[in-house]
Amino acid sequence: MGVNVSVRSRSTGGIVVQPLLLTIPQVMQCMGLGRNKVYDLINKEGLPVLRFGRAVRISRTALEQWLEQREQDRSVVY
Repeated sequence: MGVNVSVRSRSTGGIVVQPLLLTIPQVMQCMGLGRNKVYDLINKEGLPVLRFGRAVRISRTALEQWLEQREQDRSVVY
């Protein structure tokens, strides 16, 4: 079962561009979580991030893989 992370895409001349890296507000929107919870997931649960100076970004692919891994781990526990 794949996890699909969607955010609003930018359309450039008829071409839809999906961002490779998501901002915290984009992650909040696609996961339906608040800012503090997203930062808790980063700091306590191992949500992978990339840092560029003070900018924090989350790879779309890494987020999908992280969510899939959590789903698998949860199904093993129960």
